[in-house]
Amino acid sequence: MKVSVKEQFLISPYLAFFVVHSMQIGVGVLGFQRYVAIYTEQDSWITVLVGGAAVHIVIWMMYKMLNKEQGDILSIHETTFGKWIGGIFTFLFMIYLMAMGITVLRTFIEVLQVWMFPLLSTWTFTLVYLIAVYYIIAGGFRSVVGVCFLGVVVPFYLIFTFLAPLEFANLRNLLPVWDHSIKEIALSFKTMTLSYLGFELLLVYYPFFKNPETSQKWFHYGNLFTVFLYLYLMFITLVYYTPDHLKRTIWATLAMWKIIRFPFVERFEYIGIASWAVVILPNVCLAFWAASRMAKRLFNVTQKKALLLILVITLIVNPLFKERTEIDLLNSIVSQVGLYFIYGYIPLLFFIHYLMSKVRKKV
Repeated sequence: MKVSVKEQFLISPYLAFFVVHSMQIGVGVLGFQRYVAIYTEQDSWITVLVGGAAVHIVIWMMYKMLNKEQGDILSIHETTFGKWIGGIFTFLFMIYLMAMGITVLRTFIEVLQVWMFPLLSTWTFTLVYLIAVYYIIAGGFRSVVGVCFLGVVVPFYLIFTFLAPLEFANLRNLLPVWDHSIKEIALSFKTMTLSYLGFELLLVYYPFFKNPETSQKWFHYGNLFTVFLYLYLMFITLVYYTPDHLKRTIWATLAMWKIIRFPFVERFEYIGIASWAVVILPNVCLAFWAASRMAKRLFNVTQKKALLLILVITLIVNPLFKERTEIDLLNSIVSQVGLYFIYGYIPLLFFIHYLMSKVRKKV
């Protein structure tokens, strides 16, 4: 079932690079190293590469289905499972998108409360941030993509700040290479999933590309840049921290910023965290835009009404997560669901969709 989008709402294929990269880079960058290193220590960089390669395969599967349908995930579900069962699966995907946006926003607020403002009200910051989110999404998908572009370009300078820890680097921390079993790498790969999540939103915004088939190479380039950035951070982290120290450091990236000193600013991590507010804005905007888009397609309501409901739910749910253990559990659940979705459900859907298309050709 082909989905047609008016010409004025379409975006150029090369913008796929910024859309996928901005969605994959979020709060996970601030502390992903510890969770990966628990199982693989100095071999954690291998996990980053394996995870990136797996994502490229899943992207290829998604494009195969989308190019055939010329629609979105709702089109694929209805073609594969029928209107009612397909609608149920799409609804579950919509809930997953909402949970992703809530997780990103609540985790960032936790960073603010731990590192900058211990007395910051979760409810107040959520309200202010969601007003900005509503303003951006209400401007349409092109506005959301503009924020994705800014979310990549504006904080790009932060990449160079991670070179500072190399002054204290110990390259011996990288040895010995491949000192862990396949099982340990698999467990480490599982924890890396949350950092790569976000690319699956292609299943929603695919119809918004001009000549969407041509956007595939840019989408792969965007994921490749994400892999490079995670690999870059992982190498610097491994040579700066000892394995035991890294396992005890919750926010490894933020802790590395603490060694940076300028005559005009003593706590550089404050600048880094403030800049990260721009980085996570595309995460929240794109997740909530996709969820409201699915609600519009499923229930035949206006996208703005669906968006308002999603934002109200977020405003109610976010303050309910107060303790570190609760927020960590939320991240773990979303990561687990994301793992099953991208490495379990999408390959299964690809296989069933392929078989159904072959059967229809014979009939």
